[in-house]
Amino acid sequence: MINNIVVVGSGVMGRGIAYVAAVGGFHTTLVDIKEEQLRNAKHEIEAIFTKSVERGKISQEIRKDSSNRLNYSIEMELVIKEADLIIEAVPEKIEIKKNVFETFDKKAPPSCIFATNTSTMSPTEIGSFTSRPDKVIAMHFFNPVHKMKLVEIVRGLETSESTAEEIRNVAEKMGKETVVVNEFPGFVTSRISALVGNEAFYMLQEGVGTPEEIDKAIKLGLNYPMGPFELGDLVGLDVRLNNLKYLHEKLGEKYRPAPLLEKYVKAGRLGRKSGKGVYDYTNRD
Repeated sequence: MINNIVVVGSGVMGRGIAYVAAVGGFHTTLVDIKEEQLRNAKHEIEAIFTKSVERGKISQEIRKDSSNRLNYSIEMELVIKEADLIIEAVPEKIEIKKNVFETFDKKAPPSCIFATNTSTMSPTEIGSFTSRPDKVIAMHFFNPVHKMKLVEIVRGLETSESTAEEIRNVAEKMGKETVVVNEFPGFVTSRISALVGNEAFYMLQEGVGTPEEIDKAIKLGLNYPMGPFELGDLVGLDVRLNNLKYLHEKLGEKYRPAPLLEKYVKAGRLGRKSGKGVYDYTNRD
């Protein structure tokens, strides 16, 4: 039974995963190598707790209990020794993932399950960095984690049925709906989202419409909750570009990144996190 969850990486996704894990009743530790990053994560998680109480999503009692279950640490090798499940949320670079999963394999208990929050990369390849590929799986959350309903669970070639079932149960305790799919580059959601976001950049590049007009058309015409540019700025245009490069390599020409997207990233226009992406956030709250 999974009781203790360690989330490695306290960026936007990692802090969101830690929040829903704690609210879901799990003893949770959020880990990062940088203390400042952890302080920022704690501040944001506390803000999410406050807003959730104000909006009636959780009670004050649940907030208190959840906060008490949530810890923060820079000592990854120490805390993973007691983990039942480790959820990796580090940058989408295979060399970084290889390094952390090799460390997980050496230091975590033999029974521990390893989940990657990758949106595109192969859980089969990531599982090969360990001696327990049957216990490695992708657990793809969506941003913002505390609001988005779905967790896309992706089995690698050697992922066991028992691992997939345990992860489904964990996600449901976190209040999420799930789909369990087999591995293929981009899974289900990232393949579609990458195409829509990339095509929006091609349309912007071709002068079809302004970002506001394109986003409005997609939201109201196709009933998307966010326009492709709003979503790209939220996720990070550098992240979107990296995903497209990976899918272009694996799945072919239809995923070739739009030149305008590459230009934005080269200019440092990465989205909300840099203050400017497709939209300018410097004067927004």
